[in-house]
Amino acid sequence: MDFFISNAMAEGAAAAPSGMGAMAEFLPLILLFVIFYFMLIRPQMKRAKEHKALIEGIQKGDEVVTNGGLLGSVKDLGDNFVVVEIATDTQVKVQRASIAAVMPKGTLDTL
Repeated sequence: MDFFISNAMAEGAAAAPSGMGAMAEFLPLILLFVIFYFMLIRPQMKRAKEHKALIEGIQKGDEVVTNGGLLGSVKDLGDNFVVVEIATDTQVKVQRASIAAVMPKGTLDTL
């Protein structure tokens, strides 16, 4: 039966842990968190701050694009909603948070 099962051999005594042992064990975890912070968390917070400033700066007459792809001109502002005119006599009410970008003036005329 020794052909299929290898023999287990005892090893020597375990080495005594050094003073830096605990810190060295957590170093990869700390390094991983730092990488996640600078590669994922920080850019996402920056993007959210820019989007909040964009939404707060919307005024009547601005030409905006929604997340759904609608391009129109802002006709009325509310606390949570914005009325956007997407064609002559066609207005839709969208949430402020669904506005993706403010376009330069005259964008609707060139399309």
